[in-house]
Amino acid sequence: MKTVRLTMAQALVRFLENQYLDVDGVETPFVRGVFIIPGHGNVVGLGQALTQEGKRLEIYQGKNEQGMAQAAVAFAKQMKRKQIFAVTSSIGPGAANMVTACGTATANNIPLLVLPGDTYACRQPDPVLQQVEHINSMATTTNDAFKAVCRYWDRIVRPEQLMSACINAFRTLTDPANTGAVCLAMPQDVEGEAYDYPESFLAKRVWRLERRPATQAALARAAAAIKAAKKPMLVCGGGVRYSEAHKEFREFAEKTGIPFGETQAGKSAVEWTHPLNLGGLGVTGCSAANEIAVEADLVIGVGTRYTDFTTSSKWLFKDTCKFININVSEFQALKMDAIPVVADAKDALPRLLRLVEGYKAPYQGEVEAARRKWAEELIRLDGVEFEDTEEWRPIINDANFASARKFAHDLDAQLCQTTALGAINALMELGDVAIGAAGSLPGDMQRMFRPTGIDTYNMEYGYSTMGYEVAGALGVKLAIGDGHEVYAFCGDGSFNMLHGELITAVQEGKKVNICVFDNASFGCINNLQVGHGNLTLCTELRERGADGKLSGKFLDIDYAKVAEAYGCKSYSVRTLAELKAALAEAKTIKDRPVLFDIKVLPKTMTDGYGSWWRVGDTEVSERPENVAAYQDHLAHVKDARKY
Repeated sequence: MKTVRLTMAQALVRFLENQYLDVDGVETPFVRGVFIIPGHGNVVGLGQALTQEGKRLEIYQGKNEQGMAQAAVAFAKQMKRKQIFAVTSSIGPGAANMVTACGTATANNIPLLVLPGDTYACRQPDPVLQQVEHINSMATTTNDAFKAVCRYWDRIVRPEQLMSACINAFRTLTDPANTGAVCLAMPQDVEGEAYDYPESFLAKRVWRLERRPATQAALARAAAAIKAAKKPMLVCGGGVRYSEAHKEFREFAEKTGIPFGETQAGKSAVEWTHPLNLGGLGVTGCSAANEIAVEADLVIGVGTRYTDFTTSSKWLFKDTCKFININVSEFQALKMDAIPVVADAKDALPRLLRLVEGYKAPYQGEVEAARRKWAEELIRLDGVEFEDTEEWRPIINDANFASARKFAHDLDAQLCQTTALGAINALMELGDVAIGAAGSLPGDMQRMFRPTGIDTYNMEYGYSTMGYEVAGALGVKLAIGDGHEVYAFCGDGSFNMLHGELITAVQEGKKVNICVFDNASFGCINNLQVGHGNLTLCTELRERGADGKLSGKFLDIDYAKVAEAYGCKSYSVRTLAELKAALAEAKTIKDRPVLFDIKVLPKTMTDGYGSWWRVGDTEVSERPENVAAYQDHLAHVKDARKY
C-alpha cells in the first residue's frame, strides 16, 4: 500500500480537496471552500495545512464564528445540499459560537462541517487558555456541547483516527435522510502530528446521492387513500426542492387537481401564480391555504417535517383527516400517524401518479375562491397606510395604536411593515433571491412574498435563528454569483444580534441588499407577549422612563450610519417614496453591500388568518387577560390532534 507522510491537518485538507458528489450522473466538488477565524487551536496546525495543501478550496475570513457558519448553512441550503463550506475556529468561545449554527443546520437538515480546535490530547499543558475544566472528567471540553446539535460528532485524538472520522462525517453530510451538522473536534497538538496516510484515502472520492425508491406496497396503500379522498391537499415541503422534484410535484398536482400549501422550506418550488398554489400554510400561513386545510380529509405531505408552524400545533387538521407522507426519512414519514412512503420524492411521485391515473379531486370552485379572496387581501396589505387618527384605533386595537402612534412621533416614521415588504418585493427582478429567518418577517413573507422564480426563497425557519439573515445573505451570494441580487429581510432585533459578516461582504466586494425593518422592538415576541394577556416586558427598544421601566422614548438608532462606517452604501428610509427611490438607485451598485434602514411602525404586520399556535399560557394569574388567554388555549387544545 502506497502511503504519504502528512500531518493530520494536512491530510484533512487534502481529503476535503478530493471529495465529490454525484447527483443523477452530474459530478461536482462537494466542498467549495473554508471559512476560518484563526486562533490558537487552528491557526498553527490547520492554518499551515490550508496554506500548503489548499489548491482548489476557496478560503474566506470570517468575522464571527456563528456568522460564518450561518453563511455556510445558507450556502448549502441555496445549493440544495449539493455543495458545502467547511468552517473552522479556535478551541474555546470560538468553538462555542458555532453551536447555534449547528442547531440551525441540523434542524433544517442542511449539511454543515465544523472543525473546531480542541484542547491538547496529551494534556501536558492543561489547563490551556480558553479551556473549561470539568472536575468529573478531563475528557470533556467545550466541543462536547456540539453533541446535542449535530448528526455526527467525533474527536480526533490520534492522527490515524482521521480516516474513519472523515468517512463517517461525509457519509452523514451526503445522506439526504439524515444530513445536518457534523463536528470533527481537533486537539491542537494532534493537528500537527504526522502519520503515513494511504494514498487511497487521499485520492478522489465520489459520493453518490442514491434516490431511495418507494416500495410497491407503500405506493398501493397511498393510492387507495387518494382515490377515496373527497377534499385532498398536498403540502410542498423543503424535500421537494432538495430532491429537485419540482416538475414531478407540479405534474402530480395538475393531473390530480389536488391543491397545495407551502411550508417555509418548500416555498418557491412552484411559482406562486400556479392556480393550485394556495400559498403559505399554518401559523404563518395565509387564508387560502388554511381554509382549504381545515376542511381536508387527506393530506399528502411531500418532504415536510410537519413543524408546529405547518400544522398550527396539530390543530389545523381535523381528527378525521388522514395523512400520506412521502419522505426520504423514515422518521419523518411516520409523523401524523400517516401512511408512510419512505422514498425520494422525485422517484415516488411519478409512480404514485400512475397508480391514481384518472382520479380528479372533486373540488367545486373552493380553491379558486380561496385564491381570489387571498389575492384581494394581498392588495390591501401592499397598500396599508398609517393615519394618526382615531379611525385607525379599532384596526389594530387600543394598545397597539398607542405603540404605533408613539413610534411614529419618536422616529418621525409612517411606513407600515406590510407596505414596505410589498414594495421591495415588487421591485425585485426575475431570479433575485430573498432570505430571512426570525421575528415577524417570516410570517409576513410566507403569506405575502411572491418569489421571483424557482428556488428564490431561502427562509431558515426550522431553528428560527436571529442573525442568520445577514450572514446568510453572504452565503446565498456565494451560491448564486453576481447574475442576480440577494435581499436579506431582517428586523432590528436580528441585525443587532449578529451582522459581522457584513464586513466580510465588504471585504470581498459582494453585493448583498440588507433590508433592516426597524420597529425598535422584538416585535413578533411583543405581539405574542401582549396577545396572551401580558404587559410589555423587555420586548420594546425604549429608554428607561420616569416610572423606572423601559417605557420611555423609542430609541432612534441610525443603522444606515453603522453600515456606512463598514463601507456599505446605505439609505435611511421613513416613507414609501424614499424606499422606492433607494431601491431603484441601489440597483446600479455592483461592488459592495447595500443596507436599507427602514423605519416601520410597530403592530403593522399581517394577521393570523385562521391559525393557532400553542404556547405556555398561564393557568393562574392576577390579570384577567391571562385567564382569558388560558381558556382560549384549553379550547384549542381540546380540538387539536394528540399526535
